[in-house]
Amino acid sequence: MTSNWSARQVDGDVLGRAVQDGAGVVDQDVDAALFGDDGIARNGGPHGYRAARAQHATNWRARRRKRAAHAGVPHSTGNGDVRTAREFSRQFVAMMIEGGMAPMTARVFAALFLSEGGSLTATELAQQLQVSPATISNAVKWLEQRQMVAREREARRVRYFVDVDVWYHTWTASARSIAIWADTTRRGVGIFGADTPTGDRLRTTTQFFELLGHDMGQAAEHWRQALSMQRRR
Repeated sequence: MTSNWSARQVDGDVLGRAVQDGAGVVDQDVDAALFGDDGIARNGGPHGYRAARAQHATNWRARRRKRAAHAGVPHSTGNGDVRTAREFSRQFVAMMIEGGMAPMTARVFAALFLSEGGSLTATELAQQLQVSPATISNAVKWLEQRQMVAREREARRVRYFVDVDVWYHTWTASARSIAIWADTTRRGVGIFGADTPTGDRLRTTTQFFELLGHDMGQAAEHWRQALSMQRRR
């Protein structure tokens, strides 16, 4: 059956069960480059991360205030009835796991990303996914390190949120990591010598990371400009 489900109904009931069910979609927990500990985690140091997270929170709050006037307007899921929304959520979780994200972390991210406002409190996440607050905290910590999720405190509650800029922040953090890899391998060339087999491998690796980092930086800037123009319309 199909009906005009509001997004609030879907993320409160359907997506909660769907994300919970999604934990069993993929059993593997790989450590792929995009999400690995040696990748996005190295994002310019703790001070750079806190500044980026604070700016992220400021931007999100500004957009949330703009959306507040439309909060009572129901949003349709399009073609989705309960079964369709549940299946999409499973696929979303499976996609993140396939990319290297741990199953529980993928469930937490999906719950946030697919929620109507792009934000949930720690208690809401624990209740929706039927796990302990400590489990939520561990998953969110991983996501925060990679700038995929930010937080703000509301009285005694902690609210986590994600918005449309999540991929830009994640991509730029990954680009900074690539720059660190290039710097490291470049130093290795000087240590082992460019005329040695080891030095030659390091030199080729440096060239690869330099080119990749340059292209990633250009892509991120292109997207930032495109999104800025889109928001001004």
